[in-house]
Amino acid sequence: MTTEHTQPDPQACHEFQDQLPELIGSGQPLGDHPHVQTCENCRALIRDLETIAEAARQLLQTEESEQEESSGDGLWERIDSAIKAEEGASAKGSQRE
Repeated sequence: MTTEHTQPDPQACHEFQDQLPELIGSGQPLGDHPHVQTCENCRALIRDLETIAEAARQLLQTEESEQEESSGDGLWERIDSAIKAEEGASAKGSQRE
């Protein structure tokens, strides 16, 4: 049994690619689109886009982690300030008694 290889229809590819933003925004699985079922070029495009999207998600997670770590320094400073303020308030309260 042989698999029939057909040349991609540039017009169909163009129409599909024009619809990509809406399709991606809809959350529908792109692999289910009828054009993708028959077009290796557009399947490859979708794989590339998914790879790029995954890399972007990882990059954002890394940046968020770095921001949390750097803001963590400020957190310790705020905790230290709160402790000192509470100690100061306790000292003033014990002086009144």
